[in-house]
Amino acid sequence: MRRANNQDSAVVQISDSSDRWQRRGHLFVVADGMGAHAAGELASKLAVEQIPHHYFRPSDAPVAEALRKAIQEANQEIYQRGQKNPEFHNMGTTGSSLVLAPEGAWVGHVGDSRVYRLRNQALEQLTFDHSLVWEMEAAGPIDKKLSRNIPKNVITRSLGPNAQVMVDVEGPWPLQSGDTFLLCSDGLTGQVDDVEIGVLLDCLPPKDACRVMVDLANLRGGPDNITIVVVRVDDADVGGATSVAGQHLPRNPPQVSMPFAMVAGTCLLAAIVFLLLGSHVAAAVAGAVSLVAAGLAIIVGGKSTPLASTTSNTPRSTTSPYRRYDCSDSRALIKNLIGTVNALRDASNEKKWTVDWSEINALEFKAKQAQQSGKSREAVHFQSEAIIATMEQLREQHRRQASDSTIDF
Repeated sequence: MRRANNQDSAVVQISDSSDRWQRRGHLFVVADGMGAHAAGELASKLAVEQIPHHYFRPSDAPVAEALRKAIQEANQEIYQRGQKNPEFHNMGTTGSSLVLAPEGAWVGHVGDSRVYRLRNQALEQLTFDHSLVWEMEAAGPIDKKLSRNIPKNVITRSLGPNAQVMVDVEGPWPLQSGDTFLLCSDGLTGQVDDVEIGVLLDCLPPKDACRVMVDLANLRGGPDNITIVVVRVDDADVGGATSVAGQHLPRNPPQVSMPFAMVAGTCLLAAIVFLLLGSHVAAAVAGAVSLVAAGLAIIVGGKSTPLASTTSNTPRSTTSPYRRYDCSDSRALIKNLIGTVNALRDASNEKKWTVDWSEINALEFKAKQAQQSGKSREAVHFQSEAIIATMEQLREQHRRQASDSTIDF
């Protein structure tokens, strides 16, 4: 709603043969670019081109190794392109990849785009956000006031700015019929909360779930690009007969953020100089700044214990999934969906939009009947269809107005 260009990219690569499925499975990637002068667009585009290109190359490497290497090689491509053109210098992108293979699901991840799995009305976040707020909270308890002041959009790891990058690769999680996976950029998660996402995935077909989530994110302000890929496992044998238990690859060893480390060292040196000159106050200030910078160097350089959700009763864990949400209660979402349609109806009356409300009213009536009968899944479905129908009419009206040369935008 607020950006003229789209810095998100996505790709879906379905294996087109039994042999390819056995070796590499299916691949899904979402990337959210950053950088001026269209650099973000280029970075995310390169990510979704290069990751599949390298991943599906003929190789005897196992899935996890091939996925990690593919993401690292994509990082090299983005970095080198950025070095060649001053306008693209330091461009970067997130990169979240999901592989569905015979042994199960694998995730390869850099940045704060996310991968979720919905199973039995529980939504699990399989990826750790490489963001300042997650890294700081993971390092230990933080005062609530301080937490509110931490910028939410500062990421600590991305593809492109540096020649080398740490890649989280986790799995495999054996697949079950009915498993639903979601990959998304933060344009969705910044506006639609996790429980709402889980309920919509549970109640709607993948295509409808995508449409409603994009509509809701835009209706709530749409400050960023929104990209969503939903994958549902329909075949109980899609992962093959397997008894492989869930396992997690060892973490990369913690690293130190060099910029913060350099600041810490400089301030420590300054503190020593001030102390020798007899300026104790200045020495104390420089020493304090050095300690803070050293702490940030450790926090930002590599992640520590992952977060436990404030809405989850799952114990804090050092392995994925990092957050878990109970999505069995849809009442709050239904109320929000009803409020959304009512707000659109009020705006339509106020701004004199031309909307045929007959189909929308019929869908809302069905939703109300389903809710009264205790059929909450059907209620979510019909109320979501009402939002889709309303937004289709508004988009069509916008297209008609945009084609009228007498209308000044």
